[in-house]
Amino acid sequence: MASTFIAVAKPITSHSTNLPSFSTQRPIGLKRNSLRINAISKKWEPTKKSAGGVLLPKSAVKFERYLMGEVLSVGSEVAQVEAGKKVLFSDINAYEVDLGTDARHCFCKESELLALVE
Repeated sequence: MASTFIAVAKPITSHSTNLPSFSTQRPIGLKRNSLRINAISKKWEPTKKSAGGVLLPKSAVKFERYLMGEVLSVGSEVAQVEAGKKVLFSDINAYEVDLGTDARHCFCKESELLALVE
């Protein structure tokens, strides 16, 4: 899954007023929703051999659209998932990153997790 991220030093807003907000005493303007990454997961790799020792081709594994991983770390806003749990998530909602190890790591939001695997 290839992704490109662009970092902007100063957010661009089309409209901003100078009226103070009651909660933060900052100017009211357009509210930006930032991408909140809540969990990092180590991606689970399906077995390459069957129980009898037969090598399985990649096309034989039909688990590619939904990924399973072990949660390594969670953010402060996460309530239901904790480190060490196995989770199922969609490859569309996960951001795969290379952390310089052999393992594959993915970032995803807690709300986009499909299931906890027991």
